[in-house]
Parts: sequence; C-alpha cells; structure tokens
Amino acid sequence: MSQATVPDTTVGELNHRAEAAHQAYLAARDVPPNERKSWLYAIADGLDANSLELIDLADQESHLGGTRLAGELKRTSFQLRLLADEAASGEPLQLVIDHADPDWGMGPRPDIRRMNVPFGVVGVFGASNFPFAFSVIGGDSAAALAAGCSVVHKAHEAHPRLAVRTAEIVISALDGAGAPAGLFSLVTGVDAGAELVQHPLVQAVGFTGSTRGGRALFNMIADRPEPIPFYGELGSTNPVFVAPVAWRQRPAEIISGYLGSAAMGVGQFCTKPGLLIVPAGADLPALLAGADVGRRLGQMLTQRLEDGFLTALQEMRERHGISTLAGGAGTDELTVLSTTAENVLAEPEILQQEMFGPATLIIEYSRDGALVDLAEALDGQLTATLQADDDDDVDGLVRVLNRKAGRLLWNGWPTGVTVSYGQQHGGPYPASTASATTSVGTAAIQRFLRPVAYQDFPQQRLPAFLRDDNPPPGLRRRVDGVWTETGL
Repeated sequence: MSQATVPDTTVGELNHRAEAAHQAYLAARDVPPNERKSWLYAIADGLDANSLELIDLADQESHLGGTRLAGELKRTSFQLRLLADEAASGEPLQLVIDHADPDWGMGPRPDIRRMNVPFGVVGVFGASNFPFAFSVIGGDSAAALAAGCSVVHKAHEAHPRLAVRTAEIVISALDGAGAPAGLFSLVTGVDAGAELVQHPLVQAVGFTGSTRGGRALFNMIADRPEPIPFYGELGSTNPVFVAPVAWRQRPAEIISGYLGSAAMGVGQFCTKPGLLIVPAGADLPALLAGADVGRRLGQMLTQRLEDGFLTALQEMRERHGISTLAGGAGTDELTVLSTTAENVLAEPEILQQEMFGPATLIIEYSRDGALVDLAEALDGQLTATLQADDDDDVDGLVRVLNRKAGRLLWNGWPTGVTVSYGQQHGGPYPASTASATTSVGTAAIQRFLRPVAYQDFPQQRLPAFLRDDNPPPGLRRRVDGVWTETGL
C-alpha cells in the first residue's frame, strides 16, 4: 500500500467523528477510573499482540530499524498501563473537601468541594520521529483517554499506513473492552488538521512537531471564538554545559557521550543535544576523531525533514564565525560545527537555531562567567545538561537553567526520556506552549482535566468521589486541610 492509498479525511467525515467523540465523552466522563483502566490495558494488550506487524510497518515507513522500534512499542504499551494505573488511583482527580466552618478565619466558610473533570474531545497531532510513543496512541492520546476524554487523532504523513493500522487496533480494543463507540478516531490530511483545531467540539489540542507548524496551529486556536488549551511541543536545542574541572579530567569521555547522544536516531530526537559548550584550548579535531565522529548514520525519516535539515545546516554554516570541524553537507554522517562564546553572545540567535538532524555546534568559552551569560541568552528548552565534577562551581548556572529548561541533567545525556511519575517533558516557550505541564509521565493526565468546585451541594447530588459517606475506597483526599485516604 502506498501513501496515496490513505485518503485525506473530508470535512464531513471530520465533523462526524468529532460529534461521535463528543457523545462518547459524555458517556465516558462518569465511568469509574477502574473501568477506564481496563480500556487502556486492552489497548496495550492489542499493541503487544500485533507487535510484529506494527514494527514491520513502522520500519517500512520510518527506516528506524526493528530494534529501536521494538523498544519504542514496548515503551508505548508500558505508558498506557502506567497512566491507566495512575488514573485508577484517583490521584489526578485532586479531591478536596472543605466542610462548612462558621469560625473560619476570614468569616464563615461554606461547604465547598473540588475535583478535576475531563475536558471533552481532545485533538492530538502525531509526531514523525516517534511513530509509536508520540503518535497515534502515544503520550497525549493515552493521557487524554486516562483523564476521561475522547480523542480524535491527526495522523502524521510520515507513516500513514502505520497510523491507520494502529488506529484500527485501538478502536477494536476499546470496542472489545466495552468503551463507548467513537471514543477514539483517526483523521488524515493537512486540511483535516486545520479543521480539527478549529472544531467547536474540540476542547484541547496536543501537538509534537516543529515550531513553525505548532505556531500555525497555536494561532488558529487563538483566533477561535472560544480559544482552548494548546499543548504544543515545538523546538529545543538542548544545550550541554561543560564545567572546567570536568573538561580537564574527562574530555574524551564527554565528547564520546555527546556524539552518541547527538547522532542517536540520525539527530531526529526532540531532546537531541544541539549545543556543546566547553572550555577553549582542547584539540577538538583529535577528540572528535577518537570518538569516531565519522560513523555512518541511517536514513532520515522523510525527504521533507531532510530538506529542512539541510537548509538549517547551510544557514548555520553561513553565519559569521562558524567553522566546520567534522562532517560534510549531507546526512550520512554527523556534522560538527564550532564557534566561540563571544561570537554567540554577539549573535544570540545562534543558540535558538535548531538543526533537526545530524548536526551539532560546539561553543568554546575562555572566561569566567561565560557559561552563565550563555545560559541567560537561551530561549526556553526541553532540557539543559551539566557535565560537572564536585569541584566545579556551577550553582549560579543551575539557578539560571532552572528558569530556562523543563528538565536539568547532571552528567547524563538528554536523549533518554523515561516514562515515570517524576518526569517533566516540556519547558518555557518555544520548547512548549504550556510550560506548567508535561507530555511524558503520569502528570501528563493533568493536561486534560480542569477543576470544578461544588458549593453547598446536598450529599446525594455530589459526585461519589466528594461525598462524606461511602466514597470509592483507596482515594487520597484533602479534607479540611488534612490529607486522608478513603476506605481506611
């Protein structure tokens, strides 16, 4: 099957799927989290049962290789189960009960109780570089379903056949688990994507992709009569700051680790380290040669991505003060460029120029304070990494990076993004459009929930989670300021 055999979704078809998703949401929003848990587990089981077919399709369309894709599919089914368990725990509901208190410090307090409720229909845009984990039933889709929302997913054109087949498996699994029809659906085509973000029934949008594409959608949403939340992950250069003592003690180790991270996935990870900031004076060509900088890389995901990368690389090469240390003008090996901190501080836009593909920039500094100055010049980042030893004074640098990035790493590399309770994948703009949220980890469920307070409601009219008598067991609630657990 060729890409041409996956037809674009018409406006009429999109309207039908959005309306079906809305009706499914109305039926699903009050379903107990334990029941929703079974839906997500069924999807994960469906992915696992069809893994060989899915991996083969993904490899045909993405050239990422069976080993990488098998790991990514495992991550995707794990993520579904982890988010399902988190939803079932009730933790995302953030249940709060304040009983009436005539002696409250500011005057009599009414009975007021708050919990989070799902938004409704969520539009999700798939990414090209992770055909499973950030695609059809990746993080945003899984989090929205765990929250009690319905999902209309916009397939990425980089892997259309995989998107269609994955959606078929998801829909079949949900149907077999007893979920409402229409809870998940797929649309294709650029026009369908534009219509999706403007559809009046869509209440939130998740996006992973380029700054240009994300900003276009962001602007469309801002122009809606009723703007809605847009959770966009856009661009990041993910700088690595190397402190002097660490550089003196282990330059070869740092260069080797850096090149491995920058070249991973042919440089097509959103967390690829695009900037390495090191003390001046080392023999960089020798260090690069010792780290096998000329290793052969694979094929980029799409011709469009390759064209965009080559344009960005050429623009960077043409900037004042940029020289080439390794690599050519193509995509078959990693290109390493270099410049000085002084040059970058004179043209700080260099720090923001993402080369999405196999290229990176080394920046050499020669004075105290340069690391902090460079950090201050950064835009928002998904990650910032420190390579430092105990004797390096980097406390001031960390304080600056705390304002600039969503995840700070110590002596590691940013291209590993585990799915866990403490993960943060997002950062100040343009890393993301909603820096208070994450697209990875259990906290991602919070993206698709909003708080509602019930004041002076009779017990029988309250949601079961907020009642005094016989609430569902095992829920963590804050009652009159004290955290308690129901059923104990």
